[in-house]
Amino acid sequence: MKVLVVGGGAREHALIWRMAENPTIDKLFAAPGNAGMAKDAECVRVAVDDVPGIADLVERQRIDLTVVGPEIPLVAGLADELLERGRLVFGPTKDAARLEGSKSWAKSLCERYGIPAARSRTTTSMEGAVEALDEFEAPYVMKADGLAAGKGVAIVADRDEATVWLRAALEQRTFGAAGASVVIEEFLSGTEVSAFALSDGRDVLPLTFAQDFKRVGDGDAGPNTGGMGAYSPVPFVDDATADEILNDVLVRTVRAMESEGARYSGVLYAGLMLTDEGPKVLEFNARFGDPETQVIVPRLGSDLAELCLACAEGNLALYKTNLSPQSCVTVVLASGGYPDTYETGFEIEGLAEAKSVEGALIFHAGTAERGGRVVTAGGRVLSVGALGDDVAEARARAYEAVSRISFDGMRFRSDIAANAAEGGSA
Repeated sequence: MKVLVVGGGAREHALIWRMAENPTIDKLFAAPGNAGMAKDAECVRVAVDDVPGIADLVERQRIDLTVVGPEIPLVAGLADELLERGRLVFGPTKDAARLEGSKSWAKSLCERYGIPAARSRTTTSMEGAVEALDEFEAPYVMKADGLAAGKGVAIVADRDEATVWLRAALEQRTFGAAGASVVIEEFLSGTEVSAFALSDGRDVLPLTFAQDFKRVGDGDAGPNTGGMGAYSPVPFVDDATADEILNDVLVRTVRAMESEGARYSGVLYAGLMLTDEGPKVLEFNARFGDPETQVIVPRLGSDLAELCLACAEGNLALYKTNLSPQSCVTVVLASGGYPDTYETGFEIEGLAEAKSVEGALIFHAGTAERGGRVVTAGGRVLSVGALGDDVAEARARAYEAVSRISFDGMRFRSDIAANAAEGGSA
């Protein structure tokens, strides 16, 4: 079997790393891939948003299964194109990917089908936005409706800050077309958690839970990013809560999508707030999360390629998941200045030394190979993690591996999973 993984980040590196263990896979391809993936896959320089280019690659190489990592090609209709060409694909169609591509559409779906979610209003004008603010109390949760690389969300303290954010999105187009429509949402108190499940459009197979850290600085300071670290499992999600999330959110969402005529196949990722009233949806993603994938995949004992193929073929009911009881923690090493402007091209030192740490897992994100050297090539450069018998051990090993890596401008959070390692909830 030949498998293509679409994407060039640490998420896709983790997927390829795991799939490389499958003896039935004759060859792995990555598009476009990165310096880390090149060890296990042939990297082909095709951009993730080049839908015809990726589809042509699949036909040219006679790829048996395409696994789509990032959201951009899904929202652009890559799955549709591949299905039209008679090719198996792991990932939802363009209609189904609206669950992530349009926050307002997802909120509307929740309202229509009784999926518990934060109350919200959507607007495309400043006048409408100002009126909508009257329906909520501070702090305000502000979201660009479309895809904004995880950076189109803000929690603002008062109405003045909310107005500034709204003008930036709606009038100055800080988020481009993604901010032409905005969602104003009630602020929910509680603990955040991310739930992951697989679906073939009919059956839902829960994977596990993870908790990620979005803001760039320690103590959740600074702007939102694509994610600065994560850990799994999440010890404060008990069995009763897990069952409630599975039945009231994950299964109900897949059924709702089927009723809407947009059968959902692939990964369903629900970002949730555990409130006093129960779990409520903050957002959906239509793919594996990043950096959550880097802590989920290492714990997955089931064959990842087989599960992806089952989703694509529609026979997921025949499978179960097997998860390691070990914990996994990952820390993102980013370029100086991320998530704003930053320089690249700096040599990365200490990779071999970091890999020698017991349980260490190093997944490349924004890297490139130049003259036999690995250099920085993006905002998020590496996900450096480790497995351990509990969160505390995994965390200690991850940061030991981090301490052995260096490059100019390197930045990272020092508090990933700190509270969880001490028995807390975040």
